[in-house]
Amino acid sequence: MLYDLLLPLADEFTAFNVFRYITFRSGGAVLTALLISFLLGPKLIRWLKSRQGAGQPIRDDGPESHFVKQGTPTMGGSLILLALSISTLLWSDLSNSYVWIMLLVTIGFGLIGFGDDYLKLTKRNTKGLPGKLKLLGQITISVLAALGISMTAPETMNSHLTIPFIKDLLVNLGFFYVPFAVFVMVGSSNAVNLTDGLDGLATVPVMIAGACFGLIAYLVGNSIFAEYLQISYVPGTGELAVFCGALVGSCMGFLWFNAPPAMVFMGDTGSLSLGGALGTISIITKHELVLPIIGGLFVLETVSVIVQVVSFKTTGKRVFRMAPIHHHFEKKGWAEPTVVIRFWIIAMILALIGLSTLKLR
Repeated sequence: MLYDLLLPLADEFTAFNVFRYITFRSGGAVLTALLISFLLGPKLIRWLKSRQGAGQPIRDDGPESHFVKQGTPTMGGSLILLALSISTLLWSDLSNSYVWIMLLVTIGFGLIGFGDDYLKLTKRNTKGLPGKLKLLGQITISVLAALGISMTAPETMNSHLTIPFIKDLLVNLGFFYVPFAVFVMVGSSNAVNLTDGLDGLATVPVMIAGACFGLIAYLVGNSIFAEYLQISYVPGTGELAVFCGALVGSCMGFLWFNAPPAMVFMGDTGSLSLGGALGTISIITKHELVLPIIGGLFVLETVSVIVQVVSFKTTGKRVFRMAPIHHHFEKKGWAEPTVVIRFWIIAMILALIGLSTLKLR
């Protein structure tokens, strides 16, 4: 919005030339989202407390330390969505189709999560929306987004997959592109959702991944940098650095209230939307196979659940004391802040490994 309003005035007011630069607008998006979070956060938390009463239901089979969190409100992800959406609309070039696709997935998945959180609160259990209905909603939105990405991307790569570490290799998935893209978006969304089990645990890894993909989007969308790094150039993706800036700022602002002991939980409203956003930007930038590296912590959490379920159904035995794996370490006696900070460190290491793929060709 500011880009469209103020850049045309640059001939008369040279100071407005700064709106040409994605880096400037990305920084503005970070600060704006952060400011919105700080301003709206306390009011939103008070409103959620007044409406939710007993707060988010706590799992009966969870770690005993979690029962002290009874009464903490959920749906805090709505604060992230507000700050992220407003900041993106203010600082982005709204003629860029990729921006609208990102907002479609982020807000759409957020609404699904909101419905899930709402049912958990009203029914006073941890089940929420039926799994099949939730999955159907995610798939529908993902299909629309995948088709939009395919129509927006250059014809030479609108259904193609790039391979990390190998330059100039594009694999044409053809008909399977849309199912693959849907799998990435839905899988990423649910992986972040599984990770969101401790105060601040999912927020910081999402910030790290968002910052990484902001850099990737900027480089992929710049023909000079893309040629230098020998990565696929995708016109228009640079604008998503602004979206990623808003994502980082909104998560940073939310972390202020979500840091242990949390004043509010993200809920599925936040985790489903943020995971979906990461999956979508990886598809747009043609770095789908780098996402499992940068977001390796989310993969680890998901795999731990799959292993636990398969093991229990086939042998009747559990591999972990509790899944996802962060609860396993809690059951082993690790304090919650210890688990959270160590997982943050793992997320940072994996993100650095993922970024190294940009140069190793």
